[in-house]
Amino acid sequence: MKQIDVKEFISAMDELEKERGISKAYLVESLEAALVTAYKKNFDSVDNVKVTIDSLSGEIHIYAVMDVVEESEDPLLEISLKDAKKINKKAKVGETVDVEIKPKDFGRIAAQTAKQVVVQKIREVERDMVFNEYNDKKGEIVSGLVQKADDGSAIIIDLGKLEGIMPVKEQIPTENYKVNDKIRGYVMSVEKGAKGNPQAIISRSHPDFVRRLFELEIPEIYEGLIEVKSVSRDPGNRSKVAVYSKNENIDPVGSCVGQKGVRIQNIINELNGEKIDVIEWSEEPSAYIAASLLPAQVLAVDIREEEKFAQVIVPDDQLSLAIGKAGQNARLAARLNNWKIDIKSESQFREMLMKMQEEAENPVEEEVAEDTTEVAQEVDEESVEEVVEEKPKRGRKKKEEVEETAQEVVEEKPKRGRKKKEVQEEE
Repeated sequence: MKQIDVKEFISAMDELEKERGISKAYLVESLEAALVTAYKKNFDSVDNVKVTIDSLSGEIHIYAVMDVVEESEDPLLEISLKDAKKINKKAKVGETVDVEIKPKDFGRIAAQTAKQVVVQKIREVERDMVFNEYNDKKGEIVSGLVQKADDGSAIIIDLGKLEGIMPVKEQIPTENYKVNDKIRGYVMSVEKGAKGNPQAIISRSHPDFVRRLFELEIPEIYEGLIEVKSVSRDPGNRSKVAVYSKNENIDPVGSCVGQKGVRIQNIINELNGEKIDVIEWSEEPSAYIAASLLPAQVLAVDIREEEKFAQVIVPDDQLSLAIGKAGQNARLAARLNNWKIDIKSESQFREMLMKMQEEAENPVEEEVAEDTTEVAQEVDEESVEEVVEEKPKRGRKKKEEVEETAQEVVEEKPKRGRKKKEVQEEE
């Protein structure tokens, strides 16, 4: 192994361990495996070869692992017991012994292989270290320089040790990015690319980007005195942030806004003018929902906790403000508290109440009408029954009257005949 400067080689591995955190033992183990592969490839060797490297002296040794037998039939795989005892006096049949090999020109091959392996392993270890480092930064804010910025495509950011990618959907629509612009972003995830290089997925539109900015700019939040309960966001236009403090002596909203709005203005500047509504979080849903609709004033909130539904009443002149442009204010408020919100003006609510009262009265009139109809039907049915029952009676009565009249006529006729005869005789 004359072609390898042993001392320089060991010194280089020590430096790598100190400067880049690459374990010397890991490098030695990787190099041993690589030299075995190189030896087999260049000398058509079988699989019973191993390479050892002394981590202190740097000496490299190659051994053929042979089975101990009484009489050797395969000189590449077997060794006689007699020859094995020359190497190891305690050798026995059925065991293995390491027979050192000293191939010609292997030093040059070993040097080339060592260089390739060390370079490759350095890259792999550095990739893993960077990946683990930035994977631990997941959910944090990092800063970098824009390397590539094309309209309608992902932004490439130089974060120092690795490359950051900001997809189109993670960009703020109102922002324009240029090469060499210094920007900050929220680390959503860290992934390994096609060649194994780690890449960080960066976002400036994520709601947690605003949350992290609050933690950076407001000491009370960083120290835990104030808690950011919820964030809802329309990137580039408006955000709502709900804050809360257990300490009654601390005004969470005032602390976040700062004197003359200095603290909140720093965050707004980072977001390029995005408006931010800071509200106080409350355990009472009605109070929290009313606050979430700021800057609109709220008259009343009627909630149904089972359905997570809230009916909000606002003054007539505050309706458009409560709903916001294209429903933005109401939508952000609903996201902030995870409730369904129905906003009505005072006049709309009064009309709704009147309609409900009318609907409440109509069923009574309908019931009365239905009862009247039923009574009328019953009366008609009774009348029909009476008529049906009466008809035979009337028929029988009329028949009896006719029969009596006829009988009277029959009985009257003879009397009239006799009377006429008597008159004639007298004449």
